Amino acid sequence: MQTKIFDSEFKLMELLWEHEPISAKELSLIAAEQIGWNKNTTYTVIKKLVEKEAILRTEPNFICTSLVKKDEVVRSETKGLIEKFFAGSKKALFSALLEDESLTKDELDELKAMLEKR
Repeated sequence: MQTKIFDSEFKLMELLWEHEPISAKELSLIAAEQIGWNKNTTYTVIKKLVEKEAILRTEPNFICTSLVKKDEVVRSETKGLIEKFFAGSKKALFSALLEDESLTKDELDELKAMLEKR
């Protein structure tokens, strides 16, 4: 995925992935309940995501479906984060995680197991 998905857009995409296909009206009601957005905000974000080709809008009823998968967006955003904060170094990312004293022993064990599987 090449297009940047901003935080607000990602929030809406998460709702869409969970409920798709869904009408924009229904999506705006869920966004109001779960995020606190008004209808105009939701429709503005939908419009931006349609322009970015992340959402397909079809008629009748302004039905929204995703054109990108969540794992694609997560992978792309993770790559961007590593580039931005760690100069592209995955080792530096892991080092930062391992230095985080709030990680539990179980979390550290899980990370170790993931690395050993790889």
